[in-house]
Amino acid sequence: MKNRRVGFTLIELMLVVAIIGILASIAIPKFSQLIIKSNEAATMGSLGTVRSAISAYYSDNEGVFPNDTLGCLSVGSRYLQNFPSANLPQTPNNTGHDKSPTVTGTTGILDQGGWLYNNNSSDSSWGRFMVACTHSDLKGNVWTSY
Repeated sequence: MKNRRVGFTLIELMLVVAIIGILASIAIPKFSQLIIKSNEAATMGSLGTVRSAISAYYSDNEGVFPNDTLGCLSVGSRYLQNFPSANLPQTPNNTGHDKSPTVTGTTGILDQGGWLYNNNSSDSSWGRFMVACTHSDLKGNVWTSY
């Protein structure tokens, strides 16, 4: 009777490890893009939420937008329970900004991150609310165009 050893050779194990490494190198960048896309979607959702609150305020106050930096929307939780952060993820097109719930008035710098609201009642774009970032998202759309 021959005595056979059962198991894998070193070369077989090395090939399996190499294949797993190749698959991981493909999957990890795709996973990081999913995280970036989810952060972008959360920012767009927050943008829509605040715009809806501004519209409700506008309706309740007979065609007048807020004149402050939108602090009045969360007072008493009438329009918003809390003001959402603008989470602009770092992408190849964007160096990234800090998460910021800060709303800057018309005089704000456009590429500072956070939110930008036009609170100047004499301006034609009074009441416009947008993300204060001139970078583009993963699809190539500039944030200020949303």
